[in-house]
Amino acid sequence: MRPPSWTRLLAAILAIHAVLALPTAPAWSGGAWLAVAADLPVLVLVLAWLDLAGRVAATVGLWLLALQKLADLAMGHVLGRPFAPAADLPLIGSGVEVLAGAFGTPAAVAVAAGAMVLAGGLAVGLWWACGVLARLRPRQAGWTAAVLAVLAVLVLALGHQGPRNGAYAVQKIAETRQMRADLRDLRRASALDPFRGAPGLLGAIDRDVIVIFVESYGRTSFDTPFYAARHLETLRQAQARLGAAGLAMRSGFVAAPTQGGQSWLSHATFASGLWIDDQARYRAILASGREGLFHHARRAGFRTAAVMPAITRPWPEARALGFDRILAAADLGYRGKPFNWVTMPDQFTLAATDRLLRGQPGQPRLFAQVVLISSHAPWVPVPRLLDWNRLGDGRVFDAMAVAGDPPDVVWRDPARVRHQYREALDYSLNAVMDYALRHAADPPLLIVLGDHQAAPAIALDPRPQTVLHLIGPAPLVNRAAGWGLACGLIPPGDGEVLPMDRLRDLILGSFGRGGRDAAAPRC
Repeated sequence: MRPPSWTRLLAAILAIHAVLALPTAPAWSGGAWLAVAADLPVLVLVLAWLDLAGRVAATVGLWLLALQKLADLAMGHVLGRPFAPAADLPLIGSGVEVLAGAFGTPAAVAVAAGAMVLAGGLAVGLWWACGVLARLRPRQAGWTAAVLAVLAVLVLALGHQGPRNGAYAVQKIAETRQMRADLRDLRRASALDPFRGAPGLLGAIDRDVIVIFVESYGRTSFDTPFYAARHLETLRQAQARLGAAGLAMRSGFVAAPTQGGQSWLSHATFASGLWIDDQARYRAILASGREGLFHHARRAGFRTAAVMPAITRPWPEARALGFDRILAAADLGYRGKPFNWVTMPDQFTLAATDRLLRGQPGQPRLFAQVVLISSHAPWVPVPRLLDWNRLGDGRVFDAMAVAGDPPDVVWRDPARVRHQYREALDYSLNAVMDYALRHAADPPLLIVLGDHQAAPAIALDPRPQTVLHLIGPAPLVNRAAGWGLACGLIPPGDGEVLPMDRLRDLILGSFGRGGRDAAAPRC
């Protein structure tokens, strides 16, 4: 067998080097490609000694390594964390759906097709490259020695800081094993509920409770000047209006289990009182029978409901979360045009909550989760607040829904994307605060919570921290005085950051029958 030409040999080595040198985190520089991995000479030697079996094993191993690294890069850019195959593979379909809703079905199909072509092209290219190197045989000792000598020199000269792919693979395997161990621990923890059977839970609450999740509302609204200049002013104005109307407020920062997406992980963490930071743990908690906040609210005599304008398909797991009634997008009465992926503006969602769940005499108190989505990507176009009495069936929003540039134009410019995010979140904050003011005469207890920080490239803040506001009558809001929350809507930057999985137990422990924490200042 004739040895390969130097040009084909060089091309094959560069192809394999590209996989081995491929970074795993979004923050990397072009110089990363110059670092030669120490495993490259080893791989060449293995291919030179083994025949078809070695070529197949090397191709499959390199292909899986490349896909894992590319998935890590994509997930790191969007969600700020690596890709965990066992937990994240089910998310691929959801991601395609979000793309279709935001940028249209053709764009989603193009992205999916491009991903498949890339995966297929990688497999073909690596099969060819491994085949070229497999033609180096021990009997062509001169060729093999020359190639290995060159690679060894490169490793010594450039690769002292090169990637350690073996360690990376071992780490991924260890992470998978750890995830399985964590799931076993989660199942055990789900059975241990200190509030199971406790009397008087939530008995101090004499009115409706509405938990409002605000999409992509995170700490960057307070600490990043580009966002804080707008959002802090909105909160200051709202604080003054709500205070003048007699409402009390407390606020603080919360550590969320996710960033950039997967809002349902935060919803489940909040409700269950357990840390749910990936899809595997989410499925496990649904199957565990764990009684969450809404189960306890139901037992305390509340009606429980979930208002979910982003849900457009059957949602069977809702029953496991403790909801008596689920109002999905089709149930809210919106007949206007969608705002790309966003099915309806937040103001309409809040108005529908009142119309369908509240204000009907003779009904038990309501304990509801309302998920707002106007501040969900692609943030184009941005609604504006209207007279609450003019919303009708939502067609009054139609002109707004088709205004401005479409997402595929806006998203070509990162600065425009951040601007749109700032405006969309400002709209959501105004809608929530206006809703609270609208009910100031007979206020519900509002628990307003950001589900997660926006993706790091948008938020310009890598911390997975969100915001919590309690708004309502002073006697109830002051029961949370021991949580470490500050009075008003703007928490101090050096205040305590509450883990989101603590909130369930804090609510159950603070709003039962009994006195409030008298040591803390009243708001």
